[in-house]
Amino acid sequence: MNSTYRLWEQHCCLPLRSNASIADLLRYRRPGGSYVSVNIGYSPHDRAAASAVAKSFSWQARVEFPDVTPVATMTDVREVTGGGGIALAFDLEDSAPLGGDLDNVAYFYDLGVRSLLPTYNHANAAGGGCLDGDDTGLTDYGRDLVTEMNQIGMTVDGSHCSTQTGLDLSARTERPMIYSHSNLRRLWDHPRNITDDQARACADTGGVVGINGVGIFLGVNEPDGNAERLSAMADHIEEAVDLIGIDHVGIGSDYSFDQQDFLVELERHASSFSDAYTRWGPLQWTPPEEVLTLDRVLRERGFDESAIEAVYGGNFARVASQVWATGG
Repeated sequence: MNSTYRLWEQHCCLPLRSNASIADLLRYRRPGGSYVSVNIGYSPHDRAAASAVAKSFSWQARVEFPDVTPVATMTDVREVTGGGGIALAFDLEDSAPLGGDLDNVAYFYDLGVRSLLPTYNHANAAGGGCLDGDDTGLTDYGRDLVTEMNQIGMTVDGSHCSTQTGLDLSARTERPMIYSHSNLRRLWDHPRNITDDQARACADTGGVVGINGVGIFLGVNEPDGNAERLSAMADHIEEAVDLIGIDHVGIGSDYSFDQQDFLVELERHASSFSDAYTRWGPLQWTPPEEVLTLDRVLRERGFDESAIEAVYGGNFARVASQVWATGG
């Protein structure tokens, strides 16, 4: 394994509780350093709940875990990862925590949120979700949200959005957008995966598609199937490179350190999901230890070091440099 370059993990999940520990993020530790974006809220959460999680995680990083450092700029990221540390930032998986107030984009940016997806699976005030039967696309509020995110320097994310909403995001944004953790529907026909048109439109903005390691989105959900899931991630990376080019593919594993909490969420907030999440049995994820070996798998498939470095983190870092408000 080549450990000299940075891993950029565009999306993973700790328990969405302010008293949850960030200790599991140490599993991303590597000599070349890691950037990790951690979710702090989605559709059931309001501003107060998401804020409490962000503030707690940041406090722990500053006080309890010296190997994890909250970052605000790309200069910060380079300094932290250059020393082999873990750079920590946040993302929101729905616009609900904004409470309909666009001023909260800047508020959450100041808390360390660097990307936001407007809709989580189902339609809301911003647009349509990937599990909706009726794909209504981005709303007027959603378009205003994209404009505000562009101005603030927060990355627009199309994961979990409906097909038309994702295409509308690409058309609306004036900065590169991302699909932080979305696989290709051409390889596995799941509503959470994105179409070729979505992937191409994202790349046309200068953006990146982050391939995830969730079993039901890869079509490999057997409990003992870690090796097969890693291979399926590599399949999606290869296919995405063929479709949109090496400069537009990355990693957003969507690993859930809060697996038991998430399974409870499936029951407690069933309206946010569907049988597309439950029909294959308990969800399985590809853990950080496996993700950190993806370079070996890609090398065996003929990827050279520059291509692996681009997928491992260079592409998402480029987008951050172009989008984040300062320090690029």
